[in-house]
Amino acid sequence: MAREAGQQTRSEAVHDRIRADILGGRLRPGARLKFPELSERYGVSTGAVREALLKLVAKNLVRSEAHHGFRVTDVTPRGLADLTDARTEIESLALSRAIAEGDLAWQAQVLAAHHTFEQTPRGDGDQPGEDWLIAHADFHTALLAGCANPRLRNLAASLREEAELYRRWSRPTPADARRWTDRAVDEVHRDLLDAVMARDNERADAVLRRMMAGTSGMVLETEPHE
Repeated sequence: MAREAGQQTRSEAVHDRIRADILGGRLRPGARLKFPELSERYGVSTGAVREALLKLVAKNLVRSEAHHGFRVTDVTPRGLADLTDARTEIESLALSRAIAEGDLAWQAQVLAAHHTFEQTPRGDGDQPGEDWLIAHADFHTALLAGCANPRLRNLAASLREEAELYRRWSRPTPADARRWTDRAVDEVHRDLLDAVMARDNERADAVLRRMMAGTSGMVLETEPHE
């Protein structure tokens, strides 16, 4: 039993490290993920690597290919369009359920998560800082936490995780960059919060869809951000 627990802990640790390397651009889209290389890189057994990669497959950050092993998920214009479409529909449904089913404790959790997000600096570079990204993800996770269906919540979380991979390897169009200033991003999240607190499902859905549409015009890049 202790051995199984230790193996699980190692698997979770290497999962977190591989995920960070994928989202951080150190493992590029399409890159082959070979067990011996990853085992040496992270100092764990091939069994722990396999378990970690299977978890990342479930999050759509890694692809499993018959007879070819594992690869980091590719980013393509069609993939971005399909992902944005799926995220919009799933998160819209989950948010609608959350507004209908969430209790006062859920509303308090959403308020707290938004306060943290609003007070976290975005950073000075083209890419948001890690703390901002975490606070942003936590806010959206809190929004959907009121949904009583764990399958919907988990599916939404998986799609959002894959969207982070696209964010890492893309940039907004000039028009989107002008429209989605830091102030505009803050305002649309405040609008979403207000609609959720008022339990105004129609307004919340409209704001969420407006936010999602802002990702559909991203331009994919072949070189990582510095």
